[in-house]
Amino acid sequence: MALRIIIGLVLTVAAAAIAGRRLFWLYRLATSGQPAPERLESVRKHPGRDAEVQATEVFGQRKLLQWTVPGVAHFLTFWGFLVLLLTIIEAYGDLFSKTFAIPGIGHWAFIGFTEDLFAVGVLAGLAAFTVIRLRENPKTEGRRSRFSGSHTGAAWITLLMIFLVIATLLIYRGAQINTADFPYQHGAFASQLLGHWLAPLGTSANMVIETTFILLQLAVVLGFGVFVTYSKHLHIAVAPLNVLFSRRPNGLRALQPMRSNGKVLDFEEADPDTDVFGIGKIEDLTWKGMLDLGTCTECGRCQSQCPAWATGKPLSPKMLILDLRDHAFAKAPYLLASSDEARDQLPQAVRDEASRPLVGTASDNGVIDPDVLWSCTNCGACVHECPVDIEHLDHIAGMRRHQVLIESQFPSEASGLLKNLENKGDPWGMGESKRAEWMEDLDFEVPVADGKIGAGIEYLFWVGCAGALEDRAKKTTKAVAQLLHTAGVSFAVLGPAETCTGDPARRLGNEFVYSMLAQQNIQTLNEAGARKIIASCPHCFNTIANEYPQLGGNYEVIHHTQLLARLVADGKLTPVNPIDEKITYHDPCFLGRHNRVFTPPREIMEQVPGVRAQEMHRCKERGFCCGAGGARMWMEERIGKRINTERIEEALGTDPDTISTGCPYCLVMLGDAVSAKKATGEAKESLEVVDVAQLLVRSVQPTEPASS
Repeated sequence: MALRIIIGLVLTVAAAAIAGRRLFWLYRLATSGQPAPERLESVRKHPGRDAEVQATEVFGQRKLLQWTVPGVAHFLTFWGFLVLLLTIIEAYGDLFSKTFAIPGIGHWAFIGFTEDLFAVGVLAGLAAFTVIRLRENPKTEGRRSRFSGSHTGAAWITLLMIFLVIATLLIYRGAQINTADFPYQHGAFASQLLGHWLAPLGTSANMVIETTFILLQLAVVLGFGVFVTYSKHLHIAVAPLNVLFSRRPNGLRALQPMRSNGKVLDFEEADPDTDVFGIGKIEDLTWKGMLDLGTCTECGRCQSQCPAWATGKPLSPKMLILDLRDHAFAKAPYLLASSDEARDQLPQAVRDEASRPLVGTASDNGVIDPDVLWSCTNCGACVHECPVDIEHLDHIAGMRRHQVLIESQFPSEASGLLKNLENKGDPWGMGESKRAEWMEDLDFEVPVADGKIGAGIEYLFWVGCAGALEDRAKKTTKAVAQLLHTAGVSFAVLGPAETCTGDPARRLGNEFVYSMLAQQNIQTLNEAGARKIIASCPHCFNTIANEYPQLGGNYEVIHHTQLLARLVADGKLTPVNPIDEKITYHDPCFLGRHNRVFTPPREIMEQVPGVRAQEMHRCKERGFCCGAGGARMWMEERIGKRINTERIEEALGTDPDTISTGCPYCLVMLGDAVSAKKATGEAKESLEVVDVAQLLVRSVQPTEPASS
């Protein structure tokens, strides 16, 4: 008895010392990042919300269960380990007393049954994980496997160790049944089965088995605990923290303002020598960013949904995080060194790692290749899919900001975009004089705010650059205006006083130009007295609704599909003319995934007589990007397959008569892809890409009588 107590305690102290040393090292590394007081403040202000998130995402495994089979397997394993904490208490108690039982519950048959039920559940989960990993083996599946690039060796070790935890548990419990030391007389069905198999060995042999496997159980559990701190399964410990400190309702919608030393950066007072401009070095990440790196499970869900990765581009959100993590770990001795003299004494390999540029080509020995950084469309699929709430877009935006503002390194074609935004206020450089031309063909007058919105005007219609200047998007603008007029909704526009919201500049990484445009617009909107705004562009919608509040611009913003759906539901717009077409709807990323507006466009189409809606395979939360976001609309797509082509091929699979959407960017990108398919005979000549408002206006407007 004394010997097994000594062995058990020695194992515990050794494991605690090794794991504790590693955890302290990880804590020091994480806190070497920039401060993030806004994360702590958010948790302090919303304890109820955060408790709900912990309940649904951590304990309820909500995101994981969206992937049914692996989700259920993970749910069983996660809850199995929570329940089996009771068996670890029992194992330690057995070191001191062979008849130990947890006080109060140790003889309750239901506890024994529950422990065995979840032990079997964990084994079932392990079997599912094994099959999944064999089926999605990167060696055979290549890029198609979501485990491509993951540390698969560590995953197999983990599966083996979890199996050994359960195996040693059931064996020693089975032996306890035969030595009469087991606290549960009934209920523990799996342990009783093992006990039945071990019974022929006799009482003496079972006593040896009991002692041996109790120690093996503790050794495996403690060894697994140490292994976790050195592997990707660190997420077991830090994922709840990462979820707790993540942005709500998700890490999408607004990009975070630039911060330096925990404070929002003021461009007028910023000092390039002392302030942090984006992410130029690994230590420019906040501690929350560092936590992101350590939380990645390498599951590859983000990678599997990324439109850039799916079309042969080098961006994998998973590998971006892993490359940053590996660099952070390799550079850690340099970051944590107490002085310059101590750094000079570090091995050359560490000093070489410390000198690597964070963004650079292979010839520059960069950690992240520029093509990885600039392939991102900001669609948000990675953030939406991540089961541990890693905020990939924050890291990409931070690195882009540093590249643009400090290094002046970005795709050459984006120079024209930025110049046009600065000088003309729109991406095409067409100027304010063109912004009112779309109204010329209307048979009614649209009020243009002259400094102040007139009395009795309910909405300001934010037309946007594309809606005012791009020929295809102008049709949407006219349709929206016509429908509002028909429904009796009072609205006005800013006309020449409107300028770009700054979204393309911000998503590109030029926070300075974004700030300039945003502040100008906020001043214009405030002077006009705008409070309720209709936006037909999801990018404008997202920017004004979610990002302008960071600069003091607070407005009630609604997307045109939301308002039109409400007007139809209220009977103020009545679709009467049938449109006998099969239509598939494309969810714009910044309307759907970022802002959760999925239903209104579909409700509009449901009310149009004759429309037969056909969903694409990837729709709603898992809709596939058109390729235009993240300022990609103004950059050449030179690597891999075009994203808009991939999306249109999926749309063509539904054999549609029309493709509808709710975004001018999507209208352009999908329209271009359809034109290319028509040229090769892969799409019928009659196929159109239109906004939902264009469908509705065709049905609401009375048919013109035929001329005699």
